[in-house]
Amino acid sequence: MSTLWCNGQWVEAGAFPASPLDRGAILGLGLFETLLGLDGKPVFWERHLERLAAGCARFGWVAPQRQFANLPEAMERLLHLEGFGSGRARLRLTVTGGTGMLADVASGGNRLVWMAALPATPPLASIAVDVAPWTRNEHGTLAGLKCASYAENLVALHQAARAGFDETLFLNTAGDLCEAATANVFLVRNGVLATPPPASGCLAGVTRGVVLELTARHGIACEEVPLGQEDLDRADEVFLTSATRGPVPVSRVCGRPLPQQRLGSRIRALWEAQVRREILA
Repeated sequence: MSTLWCNGQWVEAGAFPASPLDRGAILGLGLFETLLGLDGKPVFWERHLERLAAGCARFGWVAPQRQFANLPEAMERLLHLEGFGSGRARLRLTVTGGTGMLADVASGGNRLVWMAALPATPPLASIAVDVAPWTRNEHGTLAGLKCASYAENLVALHQAARAGFDETLFLNTAGDLCEAATANVFLVRNGVLATPPPASGCLAGVTRGVVLELTARHGIACEEVPLGQEDLDRADEVFLTSATRGPVPVSRVCGRPLPQQRLGSRIRALWEAQVRREILA
C-alpha cells in the first residue's frame, strides 16, 4: 500500500493526514466498507455505498457519496494505481468521526473519508468454524452497523484460530444464531436455505443480500428466520458469506464434519456468475 485516496485527494501512505485526536482512531467512532476489487473494478459498489449511507444516517453524518460524487471513479483509479488492474483486491472505504466532544457523535469538520487498496488472497475451498463463548447484543446501539469498533470480532477470531478454526459464530443474548465474526451465516435444512434475520443483530451483509436475491431468482427456497444452536447442530450444510470471499462452504462446525456442500457450491457458482456480470456491465 503506497497510495491512498483521502477526502478527495491522492496522498502517499506515509503522509496520511489523521489527527491524533480523531475519534475514529482513539475511540472507534467510525464506519467502514470492505469491497472486493476484481480485475480493476469495485464489485457491488452501489450496495456498499447505500449501506454506508444508512450507517451515516444513524450517526447524523453526511454520506460520503453526497460529499464526493466521484467515489466510484476514485475506487477504480485506486485499484489501478496500486497494481490491481487484474486479479483480486480488498478495497476498504473508511469514514472517521473526526475530532469532537465525547458526549457528541456529530461529525467533526476534520473527519476523514479515505480508501486503501490491499491484496486479497483467494478464498479457501471450505472452512472450519466454532461457536464463540461471547454473545452479540442484538439490542445494542451498534447492532447492524459496520462500525470501526472491531476489537470484539478480532478477539473472537484470535481465540478461534488458536483452537484450529478459520472463523467463529456468535449467538445473541436470546441464544439465537447471529453471524460470524467477519461474515453472515446460512444453513441448509432438508434442502431449504435459512439465515438469521436482521433482528438477530447481524450485519445486513452485501453478499448476504445478493444471495437472497439470487435464491429468489432461481427458485431456491430461502428463509430469514430465527435459528438456534439446535438448528446449527442439525444443519445438513453451512456456508458463510462476505464481500471479499463470497459464499464459502463450512466443512466443520466445532467437532462435527459437514461433508455435504451441494447447495452451498451451487450458490457459490451463482454468485461468481453475478459478480462477472457486474464487472462487465
